[in-house]
Amino acid sequence: MGRVVIVVCALLIGAVGGYLASDRESGEAGRPDPEPVAGTADGGDVAQVRWKMASAFGSQWPIQGELGTHLAKQVEQVTGGAVKIQFFEPNALVPPLEMFDAVSQGSIDAAWASAGLWAGKIPALQFFTAVPFGPGIGEYLGWLYADGAEETYRALYTPHGIHAMHCGLHSPEGSGWFREEIESIEDLRGLKMRFFGLGARVMEKLGVSTQLLAGGDIFPALELGAIDAAEYSMPVIDLNQGFYQVAKHYYFPGWHQQTSLFELLVSIDRWNELSLVRQAQIEIVCEANFVRGAALGEAAQSAALAELEALGVQFHHWSPEILDAMRQGWQEVVAEESAKDADFARVAESYFAFHEAYRKWAEYGYLR
Repeated sequence: MGRVVIVVCALLIGAVGGYLASDRESGEAGRPDPEPVAGTADGGDVAQVRWKMASAFGSQWPIQGELGTHLAKQVEQVTGGAVKIQFFEPNALVPPLEMFDAVSQGSIDAAWASAGLWAGKIPALQFFTAVPFGPGIGEYLGWLYADGAEETYRALYTPHGIHAMHCGLHSPEGSGWFREEIESIEDLRGLKMRFFGLGARVMEKLGVSTQLLAGGDIFPALELGAIDAAEYSMPVIDLNQGFYQVAKHYYFPGWHQQTSLFELLVSIDRWNELSLVRQAQIEIVCEANFVRGAALGEAAQSAALAELEALGVQFHHWSPEILDAMRQGWQEVVAEESAKDADFARVAESYFAFHEAYRKWAEYGYLR
């Protein structure tokens, strides 16, 4: 029943997002009405739009790739074929970690990605993929679309010539594949591990040497011994990646990514060529992708866990001692990163203010 409530919550908050966007367009949020930059307000664009979209995720990857290909198909259908987005596999146009620059420079039209990939360029963006010990789906969408964080997120990209929008999500991840069982913090020290986002900084506090690798690069690095352990995604996706072939100890919960967000990045010049109607149609498709991602993410894990268990994978919960050390490390990371970067500090303050206000509702409104 709880999972059903989550999906319904995603639907409702997506609708709220659309309502708030409508308020902004009508000037009720204190801003002037935007001027159409191309075509006409009723959607009578002169020319058809054809975009090439690079992806950080392969089309055959469950959920991550599936949401990207579904996005392209839905945009074509919703616009009656006026806007067509061609999905390109990872590395077909540019390597995944170079997609930000490619969109910024206009050398590709769009990218299907996750904001945490650009941590080295804009550290604050990490909050807009996942937050350690952070929100479930309902709380995350509430912060983004009812509390205004989505506007902050988009504004971080604007100086780089990118129009960004969140365009999908999935539910909790696993938190690591290891060759040997981890019984204490000492067992983590000195390990070389692929880790993503703010969680990587936390793992470094525990003595782990982390690397950010694109999804398709993780298995070869693990197999060849370039890394000792790896974190990537949820069971159905990790199964697809084949990590069980090298490491048999799979750790939970995904403390670093209780919810993961995906994004569509578009060259701001390409975006501004669209009429307001075309822009709204793409936004609506992205909102619908939240519901699809939540549903797929919740439905697919049981079978994946059963298959992994049959393949000899051992599931583990992190010990209270290690989780407490991770929580302490997270507090230290927030303080350090906030001191170094004003945007990071601003976004962190916004998130934690919402999180604290939400806490009582979470306590009283949901079964534990």
